[in-house]
Amino acid sequence: MKFDDDNMKWTVLATEPIISRPWLNARRDTVRLPDGRIHDEYYVLHYPTWINVIAETTDGKIILERQYRHGLGVMSTEIPAGCVEAGETPLEAARRELMEETGYGNGVWTELLRVAPNPGAMDNFCYSYYAKDVERVGTPHFDATEDLKVYLVDKAEVLEMLKSGAFLQVMMVAPLWKFFYDLK
Repeated sequence: MKFDDDNMKWTVLATEPIISRPWLNARRDTVRLPDGRIHDEYYVLHYPTWINVIAETTDGKIILERQYRHGLGVMSTEIPAGCVEAGETPLEAARRELMEETGYGNGVWTELLRVAPNPGAMDNFCYSYYAKDVERVGTPHFDATEDLKVYLVDKAEVLEMLKSGAFLQVMMVAPLWKFFYDLK
């Protein structure tokens, strides 16, 4: 499909930093819309590039994690995930995060998809990978704010969990649905 919308891009007239922290930066932009109107209070959140991994062990189990998520104040069921660090590719970050969080590695890696978490207010992407035939090759090494438990779950059970809404994180739900769709 060819879209005819190139003339809809906004023009940034000014940018003012609001907050700058290791995991979050925010700015206020003044923008001109295509029809000439000026909007002087458009906020953009900058996060690092994110990754996540659907990791399948050599015996066909999917690696899941459970950890507390303070934003919602709940325990969350997730696939391994994290941030791309300076100098890393998304794939390198995905391999590192899987090892750090679960102790699993190796396997055959495929990029599943790339999504923008919230393109209206955020400027980052999330890359999702499928790692087939991973094996335990080390011990987990958690970051300072990580306290998680690792579970090995049958694919059929993961699909049922997905159908029932057990996964809250949309950037994990999307690749999981794609993974199960592609299995057909």
